[in-house]
Amino acid sequence: FGSRLVALVKQENRSPVEAVGMGKAAKGGKKLPSAPLADKKKKAKKNPLFEKAPRNYRLGGDIQPKRDLTRFVKWPKYIRLQRQKRIMLMRLKVPPAINQFNMAMDKNQAANVLKLCKKYQPETKEAKKARLMEMAKAKKDGEEVKSKKPQVLKYGLNHVTTLVENKLAKLVIIAHDVDPIELVCWLPALCRKKDVPYCIIKGKSRLGQLIHQKAASCIAITSVKPEDEKDLNTLINNFKAQFNDNLENRRRWGGGIMGIKSQHVTQRRERAIQAEKAKKLGLQLA
Repeated sequence: FGSRLVALVKQENRSPVEAVGMGKAAKGGKKLPSAPLADKKKKAKKNPLFEKAPRNYRLGGDIQPKRDLTRFVKWPKYIRLQRQKRIMLMRLKVPPAINQFNMAMDKNQAANVLKLCKKYQPETKEAKKARLMEMAKAKKDGEEVKSKKPQVLKYGLNHVTTLVENKLAKLVIIAHDVDPIELVCWLPALCRKKDVPYCIIKGKSRLGQLIHQKAASCIAITSVKPEDEKDLNTLINNFKAQFNDNLENRRRWGGGIMGIKSQHVTQRRERAIQAEKAKKLGLQLA
């Protein structure tokens, strides 16, 4: 203790007696208040039932949250092809013979057509089998079998074409998305030539459902029951005006819709040309 006191005295340049007095005063003096920032924060009591477990999304940590990665997906080839085809058909100019298939009937008209067609669906395989069995049984028993010609939808491209050529079809319904389109692009012209009403409906699969198949390029109505004659005549009159006698549809080209960047470039170019014309006019007037 003595050596430490001497060292302190030398440092402070004070006498040993003063140094001892200061030490006593410090020991017996008042306790200074602590700084306000040094207040100890009260810790909130943790509930052991609900422990906070923050997630760690670094390598080897928690499972990543679900994000919308649509733009980064490598889509299957058939999806890429159909998207590219759609854009290509928008960009290129489409001749009227093909563009007419983009101008199909509206939703309400389609609902009325399908409602009528559902009444004249052809029989299924099971129904046909049951009918033939009944006929065979009746023939075996010696009964005379009488069968009436059914009123059903006619389908198959060759069959429908023959019906149109012979003017037996009352209404021809063509799908808008037949692929390749060359299979049916001549059919509207044939219907107009033979004066057979036709219409274009969206969805080859909807026509396929009517005839118990996956898809159908076109179907024809040849005859209906007397109670449906009025509905059929209404549809025929509407479609004749909308499709058969519509010259605008036959002359309208499609496509030629460019992307947003190309549109901006074209607009800039036009503005520059107009500005140059205005400048020339100004010089001539001066």
